[in-house]
Amino acid sequence: MEKTQKILRRWLIFWELFIGIGAVGGAAMMFIDPSGRMFGMDPMLPLFQKLPFAEVFFQNFIWPGVALLCINGIPNLVGWWMLARLNRHAPAMGIVCGVLLMAWIGVQFYIFTFNPMSTAYFLFGVAEALTAYLLLRKQSSR
Repeated sequence: MEKTQKILRRWLIFWELFIGIGAVGGAAMMFIDPSGRMFGMDPMLPLFQKLPFAEVFFQNFIWPGVALLCINGIPNLVGWWMLARLNRHAPAMGIVCGVLLMAWIGVQFYIFTFNPMSTAYFLFGVAEALTAYLLLRKQSSR
């Protein structure tokens, strides 16, 4: 494996672990205290009311936690596992994970007002997808 490919692979490992572990941790917080009070998230709950089916899915943080785990946690950890196993489809999974994170943050931009943390995570999604794309190109050129 050439040097550039190794560097890209390490960066993609970083992004997938950082985003995946963070999403699992965030989901765990939502499961531990579905009201959000313990972690100071309760003021956000009324903002979810503009979403479809809010009266069913957004009365507490259980469903947002499930969504966070399924959309950003598990896919990123699977992507990391694929990279660790040197699976040739791992870069494609990295692109998918980056796009999923950008879509997730796009929904947050709709629900919440502008905030620096969401903007940072959108850029993390861009970085993850771009790193994976460059790794895929390097892998394909061999």
